[in-house]
Amino acid sequence: MFLSKNKWLIFTVLVAVLLTMPMWILVSFIFEPTNENWQHLTETVLSEYVFNSIWLMLGVTVGTLLLGVPTAWLVSQYQFFGKGFLHWALLLPLAVPAYIIAYTYTGLLEFEGPVQTYLRSIFGLQTVNAWFPEVRSLGGAIVMFSLVLYPYVYLLSRAAFLNQSQQALEASKMLGAGPARRFFKVALPMARPAIIAGLTLALMETLADFGTVQYFGVPTFTTGIYRTWTGFGDTTTTVHLSLILLAFVLVLMLIEFWSRKQAKYFSSNTSNRSKTTFIELKGLSSGFAFAFCLTPILLGFILPAIQLIYWSAMTAETEFNSEFITLIWNSFYLAFITSVVVLGLALFLAYAKRIHNHPTTNAAIKVAALGYAIPGTVIAIAVMIPLGWLDNTLDGLMQNAFGISTGLLLSGTLFALVFAYSFRFLSVALQTIDTGLGRVKPSMDESARTLGASRFTILKNIHFPLIQTSLLTAFILVFVEVLKELPTTLILRPFNFNTLSVRAYEMAADERLADAGLPALLIVLTSIIPIIILSKLIGRKHA
Repeated sequence: MFLSKNKWLIFTVLVAVLLTMPMWILVSFIFEPTNENWQHLTETVLSEYVFNSIWLMLGVTVGTLLLGVPTAWLVSQYQFFGKGFLHWALLLPLAVPAYIIAYTYTGLLEFEGPVQTYLRSIFGLQTVNAWFPEVRSLGGAIVMFSLVLYPYVYLLSRAAFLNQSQQALEASKMLGAGPARRFFKVALPMARPAIIAGLTLALMETLADFGTVQYFGVPTFTTGIYRTWTGFGDTTTTVHLSLILLAFVLVLMLIEFWSRKQAKYFSSNTSNRSKTTFIELKGLSSGFAFAFCLTPILLGFILPAIQLIYWSAMTAETEFNSEFITLIWNSFYLAFITSVVVLGLALFLAYAKRIHNHPTTNAAIKVAALGYAIPGTVIAIAVMIPLGWLDNTLDGLMQNAFGISTGLLLSGTLFALVFAYSFRFLSVALQTIDTGLGRVKPSMDESARTLGASRFTILKNIHFPLIQTSLLTAFILVFVEVLKELPTTLILRPFNFNTLSVRAYEMAADERLADAGLPALLIVLTSIIPIIILSKLIGRKHA
């Protein structure tokens, strides 16, 4: 009777424990004593990891705020030429992973690239070498991150500005406040929680990145973790580096939580927002607004896309062969399997929350959904430790008992990758499905229950048809995230198993940037799909 009554709670807690078990094992290493490798790191490169990570976050903070907040304000408050295109096109840089835009701008701006070649033909070799900045640097990494991560700030800031009370803005205007004063004194403080939430997402992505900082030669925690794991094979030192990186992420989460708690600004009902007339810009003002909003799209999406298309056209004849088709197959079926698994887990957890809204259930679901805040490098190490131990233990038992070696049944197979992805991207699907289920009236469940329908029957015959759009959206989002993911795939992939992201990384690491163009282009083209879905959503009147 107890199991029947509380089975949803029990199974929810069990799923959360199994998914997060590697992280708790990782955290338990905090009590492990350090060794000589850790001593060597602290004396040589640890301070560099810390300072580079801090400078990256500070630089990306400035860059994403300068690109995201003003564009959101212009699109949400003014009417000008091209606004209908810009309001969704400003999301396009999200389709370009940071490591791919790093490859494209290196190809454009390096010594042999078209930009420097053209400048040398005008100003001469010595002049250009003296003042042209080095793209593969800390400053270059900041610019790359800012160009592809500002949409997080833009999207949430735009929603906040649209939902603000127009009475407050009109009152400030009547009191003599100009456009700048209304923005800084009224609109910006009210939108602060949303801006910080978007900024937190951007900074978490910055800390989690591996491909960009590795290629640009900027030592950070993710590169340090990867080098320590692959170079030293030292689990304890690798885990301690991972725990410091987790501490950075935790600080960001606490800052975002504190910001929401400190928010004291309230808006009146916004149901009449659609009746509000936007301030119309004409002439030079309209042109300036359009040019300002177009700039991040041009730099963050259009130029990289043109470069990738050029590289792909140049190498397609030699690169598009049976090996490349295998790469596409590996990437897509791995993403498909993971998406199905994550979708099933997310649907179960979201439905458990709906029918058993208990504090323990809600807490378990929140814990299970923490993976998206944790860098992929850290999750990969956390998964590898217990699975490697299980493989070694089982292999030892089988050899002692039967003289048979089982090999790597878990840590050396796709199981490790799918498991790590499931924890990493569960939150993406869970939030989408939970939102879809929230739109289904509880009275429909109650009516079906009174007619004798089981929970499974209600889910199958009532909820499933009503949330098909949410399920499809969640599937696509997870599919694209898996396709783009680099560090987790790089660490956990089975022997001789490559994906598009790994191929692009390997080609760029070998300085074969043109050969990285075709796999990178396929990733970007696939990543545009959720951007299209998102643009349709924000285009709705009440989105």
